[in-house]
Amino acid sequence: MARYIGPKHKLARREGVNILDKQSPSLLRRLNTPPGMHVVRGKKRMSEYGEQLREKQKAKAVYGLLEKQFKSLVRTVEKKKGETGEMLIQLLETRLDNIVYRLGFAKTRAQARQFVSHKHILVNGKKINIPSFPIKIDDVISLVPAIQNNPQVVALTKEKNENLLPFLKREALVGKLIRMPKREDLVFPFDLQQIIEYYSR
Repeated sequence: MARYIGPKHKLARREGVNILDKQSPSLLRRLNTPPGMHVVRGKKRMSEYGEQLREKQKAKAVYGLLEKQFKSLVRTVEKKKGETGEMLIQLLETRLDNIVYRLGFAKTRAQARQFVSHKHILVNGKKINIPSFPIKIDDVISLVPAIQNNPQVVALTKEKNENLLPFLKREALVGKLIRMPKREDLVFPFDLQQIIEYYSR
């Protein structure tokens, strides 16, 4: 199954969650209205399976992952000892494309993924072009010189670090993962437990 490349507003409305990486008043007003033509009818109660599927789809949409990629992450944490939900979040949040986005080097996760794929990102001084590359504690993430003067990148990195998550550190165009993410570090628009239960069937 190919990655969705259509209008992000349409995908956000389909999943009922803001996946645009920014606030959009027009989208927030319509989040509970699925795309397409509608007829007023009674809202059917969703089954337990349906609810779990919806939460899984939301998480995939937020992180921009395909089903095979997402399922692989879940299966990985299921084999480990520890809190499954938190371990899943750690795997999602420490993907290189997500770290590039979280550090403010890219405006969206899609752009961050593009930067990585085009070899614009360095990890410990080495070019990495794998978006799913796992970042470890104390790994240093930076931009290649050619992209540092990109007007959009310059504008983004001039913004203050007030919104930087507590597990990250950034100075100018250099960032670092200083510890593993914790569940309480983030606010999720999806239910982790529902996702774990979906894959436990």
